[in-house]
Amino acid sequence: MTDTTPSSAARGRRPLLNLLMSGRTHGKRSPVTCMYKCDNACFHPAPNTSDNSYFRDVAGVALSRRAVLAGGAAAAAFVIAGPLTTGSSAQAATTAASAGKGHGAAFGFIPIEPVAADVDAVTVPDGFVWTPIIRWGDPLFDEADAFDPLHQTAEKQARQFGYNNDYLDVIADRNGKGAVLVANNEYTNSNIMFPPAQNDDERLEQLRVTKAAHGLSVVELERRRKGSAWEYVVGGRRNRRITADTPFEFDGPAAGSDLLRTVDSPDGTGSLGTIGNCAGGTTPWGTIVSGEENFNGYFRAGDSDANRRYGLTESASTYGWEEIDPRFDARQPGYENEPNRFGWIVEVDPSDPEAVPVKHTALGRLKHEGANIGVGPSGHIAAYMGDDERFDYLYKYVSSHTMRPGNGRKARAENKKLLSDGSLYVARFTGDSPSAEITGTGALPSDGLFDGTGEWLPLVLDGQSAVAGFTTDEVLVHTRLAADAVGATKMDRCEDVEPSPQTGRVYVACTNNSNRGVDGYAGADEPNPRNSNRDGHVIEITEASNDVRSTTFGWSIVILAGDPANNQNTYFAGFPADKVSPISCPDNLAFDSAGNLWISTDGQPSTIGYNDGLFLVPVEGEHRGHVQQFLAVPRDAETCGPVIHDRDDSVFVAVQHPGEDGVWGAQNSLFPDYIGEGSLSNGAWGGPRPSVIQVTKA
Repeated sequence: MTDTTPSSAARGRRPLLNLLMSGRTHGKRSPVTCMYKCDNACFHPAPNTSDNSYFRDVAGVALSRRAVLAGGAAAAAFVIAGPLTTGSSAQAATTAASAGKGHGAAFGFIPIEPVAADVDAVTVPDGFVWTPIIRWGDPLFDEADAFDPLHQTAEKQARQFGYNNDYLDVIADRNGKGAVLVANNEYTNSNIMFPPAQNDDERLEQLRVTKAAHGLSVVELERRRKGSAWEYVVGGRRNRRITADTPFEFDGPAAGSDLLRTVDSPDGTGSLGTIGNCAGGTTPWGTIVSGEENFNGYFRAGDSDANRRYGLTESASTYGWEEIDPRFDARQPGYENEPNRFGWIVEVDPSDPEAVPVKHTALGRLKHEGANIGVGPSGHIAAYMGDDERFDYLYKYVSSHTMRPGNGRKARAENKKLLSDGSLYVARFTGDSPSAEITGTGALPSDGLFDGTGEWLPLVLDGQSAVAGFTTDEVLVHTRLAADAVGATKMDRCEDVEPSPQTGRVYVACTNNSNRGVDGYAGADEPNPRNSNRDGHVIEITEASNDVRSTTFGWSIVILAGDPANNQNTYFAGFPADKVSPISCPDNLAFDSAGNLWISTDGQPSTIGYNDGLFLVPVEGEHRGHVQQFLAVPRDAETCGPVIHDRDDSVFVAVQHPGEDGVWGAQNSLFPDYIGEGSLSNGAWGGPRPSVIQVTKA
């Protein structure tokens, strides 16, 4: 009989896991997610200890909202990665909204009821079906790399679809029968991926597998005809895995900086791998930009002001990769700058599997949730970015040059340079209500809105530092410290930031901040109006004159999330709260062809007791603010990377960390294969597999 007792080394991480699983965190997440995804951020003090000015301090110098928005009420001359939808489709959506079910949905649906947090199923509206496209471990290059959780190796995993998919896009070819799917593979959970290791050799190989499961997956799709379900292609020409070991190039002003030099890159122009890839976006020129988020949990690092500001510590890392790769112990000579090579916006060309991916230093280094790009009437582009940590900031990058029209090779090559040379800004928000009316409860002030004006404070202007005492390299590598110095507004975890393709207005998902108003931390202000903000909110920004180059903006809160049945201080842009689907912890954002906002959530089981889901919200017309739930993901899972192809009657989501609170031998989810626990049959497995799914009309 085989000895199934874990080795002492393998047992070493279990006590921490058991301690964490003894209760939910005070914030939004499962303790397992907190450990693996964000290095237990909720258990540590927020790294932003600056004493920046807040709403109460700066309200007296506010510009009037009307002055800031002069000219902004007109239709925006603004595009994102696709053509503007004609006014007729938006009008049709409003007409459909007036008619009844699924208000504002371009394809119409009857909203589902909230799904209890213990349900291990994908729930979709009547008349729709869901199917998986690709699952963790599915082979990308050769059927011989078939998934077998009992015999995973790092070599196989580097040729299979990665783990815990987050950002997602499905970019269809012109004929409508082919496409390329790109997904971030953000982090891993070895407790449900593998049986406990029996010896050190097995344990170290499991570490190598988790490393190979990170990064991005690029996969070709095909289907028989438009409107039918997609299938992925093993051995597709564009198939690619990008992992924690893939070579990258740095570009922009900080490329070659002393702060980026290591023994692996003595000239500071290259990096190995990408990790913690969270959200992202598709550029108007057809590439993918991906945000490196919680990179700090992968390193042991020396003590310094800069390292502390990014949450880096001398403690053993969450993943233990320093045992298999010395660069993840940044205390070692020659590797001190290794953490500086992460925390960037990464650009990948999904059409060219040989193209070297790029890390753009011009967009700054932070815990990037992602980046989404809009093109203004002048042709300049703006990339909007959130720093996903309690009390951190909202950023904008504006290109120095304009976008070249067309889809040809020369235009594409020129447009790939737009993220290399420009100006970087951070946001300061100002409210327009008396400070006494911002009570921290979420109760609206007397003017009936949480709103005001804002400024984009320059950090780098045309490639040169705009922050006193900081060189350009220092601003871009230690961006958080530079933003502290100029007095940016501390926010409730800005996650996805998405410009509307119809109006140019920008939507910011502030997912939550349970430390708001707690002793020693900043209290409520008008852009973050609730203390102990567990449910989060969504902010709408209007650039002055709808120009992406503007340095002033107006803003208002569109949604104060929560379950209205249990929370009287929710708000849905004035829409009756008793008629909306309950929603909590907004995370990723997307738009459909009619200009409706779609919100995916991350953390509802811990806050309002329901599985996470995907929600439609009209942001124009009489149904503005009418939240309607479209789907729910299975037990313990997070809804990520929504893609809305409503003209094709299709919606795609990445189902991340299903069954995350289980353990090997006692799994919490059998998604998506739903066969007997532990069994393996024709590529299907009786255990949780993060997957990309498609929802189509039945």
